Amino acid sequence: MDDIGTYQERKFPAFRNPTIDVLEHGRKKHHIPLLLEIDITEARTYLRQIKAESGQIISFTAWVMACVGRAVSEHKHVHALRKGRRRLILFDDVDISVLVERAVSSNGRTQTLPMPTIIRKTNEKSVQAIHNEIRAAQETPLATDEVQIGGGRRVAATRLFARLPRFLRDLIVWRRLARDPFLAKKMMGTVVITSAGDAGKSGGSAWGIPMGIHPLIVAVGGIARKPGVVGEAIAIREVLSLTVLFDHDVTDGAPVARFVQTLKALLEMGYGLDELIVPHETRP
Repeated sequence: MDDIGTYQERKFPAFRNPTIDVLEHGRKKHHIPLLLEIDITEARTYLRQIKAESGQIISFTAWVMACVGRAVSEHKHVHALRKGRRRLILFDDVDISVLVERAVSSNGRTQTLPMPTIIRKTNEKSVQAIHNEIRAAQETPLATDEVQIGGGRRVAATRLFARLPRFLRDLIVWRRLARDPFLAKKMMGTVVITSAGDAGKSGGSAWGIPMGIHPLIVAVGGIARKPGVVGEAIAIREVLSLTVLFDHDVTDGAPVARFVQTLKALLEMGYGLDELIVPHETRP
């Protein structure tokens, strides 16, 4: 084996098992991905103006969540959940799950873990309110060994669940979520928004193609400067790569197309950000 070279062999982390479960169940979903390019020049101008005037850096993800929540509330089929084989539940409230990175201490060691937090009734909240909830989730004190924001779940319990055989994990959690849309909404929301991470900061086009079990998944990708048509002129625009996955079991192309058009319009107009601009007459 001299031609192999040096290597390390490590124990596979059991914490990865629930993630693999989600991917396996997500693989069975009939998700259809749509890769979009959205002109967010106006929104980015608003965000820079807010920072210049107030010093506040508004979470880009919070703004996208506000737009998605508003669009979903107008097209409820895109976040519907099945109840048995013959019923669909169309929720009025749009609960969006998003990952927040937190430092967790366990057995004297500190590690950074992505923790899901659910923003309830996102469709009824302003960009500022969603931003504040995300920041609160990032700053909420965690007890030792706690691995869920506000949920009280401990490392020991999570580790035990992760080490169970696959069929027991399915029986305890995944089958229940698949059969009970109300429990699923409570535990994981109906929409998930994820980010391509560093790829989204590359300054170029970058689409994420996520997998999951939510009826609607939105992946925020890169932001690129590209030429675009503005009126009769060509100008440099800031363009967001966005991926939308919808569950073809619960909705069809036409309703999704209408949802995408609504979402595109909200993103392009910088929905909700104008409310954070300080009016000239109220400035000191």
